Amino acid sequence: MNAPLANDIFRQSINDYHRTDHVDTPLNNPYDSGTIESYLYHKNWIDTVQWHLEDLIRDPHINPAELVGIKRRIDASNQDRTDMVEKMDDWFMAFFGAIARKPNARLNSETPAWLLDRMSILQLKIYHFREQAERSDASEEHIAKAKQKLQLLLEQEQDLASCFDELLEDIREGNRYMKVYRQMKMYNDPALNPVLYQQK
Repeated sequence: MNAPLANDIFRQSINDYHRTDHVDTPLNNPYDSGTIESYLYHKNWIDTVQWHLEDLIRDPHINPAELVGIKRRIDASNQDRTDMVEKMDDWFMAFFGAIARKPNARLNSETPAWLLDRMSILQLKIYHFREQAERSDASEEHIAKAKQKLQLLLEQEQDLASCFDELLEDIREGNRYMKVYRQMKMYNDPALNPVLYQQK
């Protein structure tokens, strides 16, 4: 498991989505269930669909009922995203479970899966800024700004990849360790959201 593999799978998911470019396209995960590759593909698919839902909801002419429906769908997607990150962290905890932690090992505040979350979103930004930089119907100024931002995103891609691979190496060597704190989101839980439980 390394950053190039993760980014390749994220790009594969993004390209597969854009074959139809529709938020209702069913997920067709090409990887075996329960593998880290499957989780990476599924995670990015969630991100990609949500990216386009966020575009749709900003249509100034959207029907209010449709807006509410998309907003609820985005809320559900955020929960799915968090659940998938936690599944990936469970995978990493099991993968590194036998590693002996050195006495001076440092706790890393960001887990491997939450770093992968950032890398997944970054691949979406790269895809869409490249799309903007290649538009034939945009002004030269627009294209120049898009190209400038794309270069920064590509630099960030390399930086995050290095950080991810270094983190895994440090955990593997026992120099750093990870702890998983569940997100414990309250707004989706009818037992914790006062707007929901006070209606009972």
